Amino acid sequence: MTDMTEQTLNVDIAICGAGPVGLALATLMAQRGVAGNRIALVDAKALGQAISDPRSIALSWGSRMLLEDVGAWPALQAAATPIHQIHVSRRGHLGRSVMDRDEHKVDALGYVARYGDVVDALAQACERAGVRTLRPVRVTTLAESGDSVALALDDGRTVHAQAAVQAEGGVFGEQADKSQRRDYVQTAVIARVSTSEPVAHRAFERFTDEGPLALLPQAGADAHQYALVWCVRPERAQQLLDLGEADFLRQLGDAFGERLGTFTRVSERAAFPLGLNADPKVTARTVAIGNAAQTLHPVAGQGLNLGLRDAAVLARLLARGIDRAGGIPDALARFAQERARDRGAIIRTTDTMARIFANTGPLQPVFGLALAALDTVKPARMLLAELMMFGRR
Repeated sequence: MTDMTEQTLNVDIAICGAGPVGLALATLMAQRGVAGNRIALVDAKALGQAISDPRSIALSWGSRMLLEDVGAWPALQAAATPIHQIHVSRRGHLGRSVMDRDEHKVDALGYVARYGDVVDALAQACERAGVRTLRPVRVTTLAESGDSVALALDDGRTVHAQAAVQAEGGVFGEQADKSQRRDYVQTAVIARVSTSEPVAHRAFERFTDEGPLALLPQAGADAHQYALVWCVRPERAQQLLDLGEADFLRQLGDAFGERLGTFTRVSERAAFPLGLNADPKVTARTVAIGNAAQTLHPVAGQGLNLGLRDAAVLARLLARGIDRAGGIPDALARFAQERARDRGAIIRTTDTMARIFANTGPLQPVFGLALAALDTVKPARMLLAELMMFGRR
């Protein structure tokens, strides 16, 4: 529901950012009994612009469960490609590890979906819940007082709420520095590519000297298609963007190897800088979740999934805290406590993987052997896979 009439809106919760994490928070709160018209969702993009976003994103099995809970999965399922296996290797060194859905007795370890499809499914769920959606509009100022937050919008309206949630983080390089910050001096080149010998439902994470190279199976007009996330040095990224299709595919083949035959086609390419930028702080009336709280390296595809778990916990706590004396400050303090372990574990894991494997140091053969050991030690492999699927519980 888009509201364009009232100049002053009084709601319980204002959410800044209508990406998947902000939309999920709104639907989860409605599911927990918060009236839809008491939730304001503010975003600078028109819905059509967000739905047309072609980027590919990885959803864990745990994220699928969350989307099912809010009724968004049925609208997304047909467009999401399941991942049955994840093959992890180190270029130029022996050793690899394979994670398989059968070990965990789930339909899939995760799914690959188009960003716009995820937004569309969640926006439909918000519409059914009657959430007040304000878009396209920007928040110009946010003023926090003892018992409320006032958000001034660039169209002249003001939103008053018991709490404000920042769920729009942007990309590393365009953000203000947070307390935990690391520039990986890497850029992700993203595209969709086709191969001559695809392996159905198998994802690949291949570590190179410059950074990880991920290929995620994604159904489309070309059944042999993969979503590519290739992390390289910034100057190398620009070179890759400037190459013609044949030269790009040749260099991609040199970096990845021949496990999928040859690369035959590439879509339009894009790039964005990579870094860690995180801060778990909350105030009495404001909190950040998802990419706004922790921007991560895309290795292992954990950013969105971590953000969705943020949304699930925050929805539960806010629904309890609304209209209770001290309820919102207590809920936000509790949120920071409950999310500390999961956030910390994923930040450490992705940061370590991004730094240790992406170099040419003397320990690289040891890391290759560590992957081989991971493949033979089932409890360690199971623990890592469950961290990726469900987070730290």
